[in-house]
Amino acid sequence: MNEPSRLKSRARRPSIGLPPEAHVARNRLLAALAPADLGVLAPHLEHVTLSVNEVLAEAGEPFTHVYFPESGAVSIVTYMSDGYGVEVGTMGNEGMVGLPAYLEADASESRTFCQVAGAAQRVPVDVLLAAAASRPNIRRLLNRYTQAYLSLVAQGAACNRLHTIEQRCARWLLMMHDRTGGSGVLQLKQEFLALMLGVRRIGVTIAAGALQEAGLIRYRRGQIRIVGREGLEEVACECYAVVRRRFDELLLPKA
Repeated sequence: MNEPSRLKSRARRPSIGLPPEAHVARNRLLAALAPADLGVLAPHLEHVTLSVNEVLAEAGEPFTHVYFPESGAVSIVTYMSDGYGVEVGTMGNEGMVGLPAYLEADASESRTFCQVAGAAQRVPVDVLLAAAASRPNIRRLLNRYTQAYLSLVAQGAACNRLHTIEQRCARWLLMMHDRTGGSGVLQLKQEFLALMLGVRRIGVTIAAGALQEAGLIRYRRGQIRIVGREGLEEVACECYAVVRRRFDELLLPKA
């Protein structure tokens, strides 16, 4: 299976017309910080855009920055020696990208790259670690997010073992729908979906065909349009609601 290109992350010009607080509000983790705690990070936050396949950290390499997505989605994929890989985690505007750095690991064990183009705030790793060390509420929130992410990974492992491809596909599409602000169209090629679901392309063809036949999506030339959100939620396994509820419980609003 083809791996994503090794595009390096780079800063780009900030979006025009949006004040800094508007960008912060687009990420649930930053928005949950109290003003005093956010003030420690704010001077160091840099607004960047992320393109499809852009690598934020290669397997075996350390993160230089921690990212707080505002839109789009970032995928963490583990590859086997035969070149095939499977997604082990996805992150969007509910959290941050770079947990290995926050946990002070020397490097990431998996490849982390952008799967759906979007924007993010990023901060140097040393700045985040210093802020977490000096501000207990920042550390507490990041620890709670870490627990929520571990819940996502654990639920995903059980889901991949116990639920059908159609259920898993519906769950994944709902997660992407949430992270792209409810956008009805997702730019996703078939091989990309196969990587995300850990199946062969024929499995994606069957699952997407079933959802399309049910009138829930329209799938054509790398574009998936969600046309039946409620029906998609009915098809999806329990894992979508479990993970969403877990993040809602752990990402408490700022005081």
